[in-house]
Amino acid sequence: MAPSRISPDPLPSETPLLGLTPKQVASFQRDGYLIIPSYLPRETCQTLLSKTHQLLREFPLEDHPMTRFTTGTDSTGKPTEKKHVGDEYFLTSGDKVRFFFEEDAFEPGTGELTKPKEKAINKIGHNLHGLVPEFGAVSHMGEVGRRNAAIARDLGYQDPRLLQSMVICKQPEIGGAVPPHQDSTFLYTDRPSAVGFWIALEDATAENGCLSFAPGSHRRVPIRDRFVRREVDGSAGTTFESVHDEAGRWPRDCEHPDSPKGGRQGGEEEEEEQEEYVLGEVEAGSLVLIHGNILHKSEKNTSAKGRIIYTFHLIEGREHYDDKNWLQITGGPRAFTKLDGKS
Repeated sequence: MAPSRISPDPLPSETPLLGLTPKQVASFQRDGYLIIPSYLPRETCQTLLSKTHQLLREFPLEDHPMTRFTTGTDSTGKPTEKKHVGDEYFLTSGDKVRFFFEEDAFEPGTGELTKPKEKAINKIGHNLHGLVPEFGAVSHMGEVGRRNAAIARDLGYQDPRLLQSMVICKQPEIGGAVPPHQDSTFLYTDRPSAVGFWIALEDATAENGCLSFAPGSHRRVPIRDRFVRREVDGSAGTTFESVHDEAGRWPRDCEHPDSPKGGRQGGEEEEEEQEEYVLGEVEAGSLVLIHGNILHKSEKNTSAKGRIIYTFHLIEGREHYDDKNWLQITGGPRAFTKLDGKS
């Protein structure tokens, strides 16, 4: 179903210096996402864009496995056996800064790049917040870090941990579509606790592949699968496995209708496909908070204008994060960055 262009009231006049208003918290709990305009000044966005372009120019192609980003799902968001090309490079990126290509940046017959490397990258991840100061300054450090920590507290976090950060480049003409998905599938805790802080560094519109959301789907759709590490024939890889425990599919204190026990039930996939999506068009500097259970997606960027964003994710440190998750860092989960506003 085509997404509506009508977005909920972003409540710009009620955004406090620190944290969220009660009305904003209620909006997030109802819809599963919240748009906060003008969260970062345009000057800060330009600083982050300049740093992004520097990183894209300077990373070397020599010895790069030409890893392509994929969600491992089909066009409807259902798991497939599709692999990252160069899984070891991907799986060891949790505490590094690495570069992942757009799938359509390669010539199908030869595998050669069809674009300059700085116009061929889909994503830079997954430790920008820890290794690149410009990005740390808008995630967990300084004044913006204190604001982010206050938001986390208002969302109910007791021990918010920043576990990954990314720049996502929706490249002109080849920026790939991302099918409907839930972030807690990829950043799973028992019970689910992920939330995304998604910051537009450039205007995100329907033409260049902005996000779309299925409002309220975080209270209708549980986490049925999780994205995990696996080893096949001695090589590292990834796959999806089912979450069978009903309690493990829903965040704590999440109001949701009673759902059938066990695995997928007849009609569940069809219901997800019938969700109605709302476009989340935003201007540069906007912050979008994204609940880990909400279904969201983006379309391919066929326009001549790119769409670069910075995003990081939090989990609740008091929930269990195990070694089956794809993202692992030296020191284990307790080494994930504290978001306490004190940095």
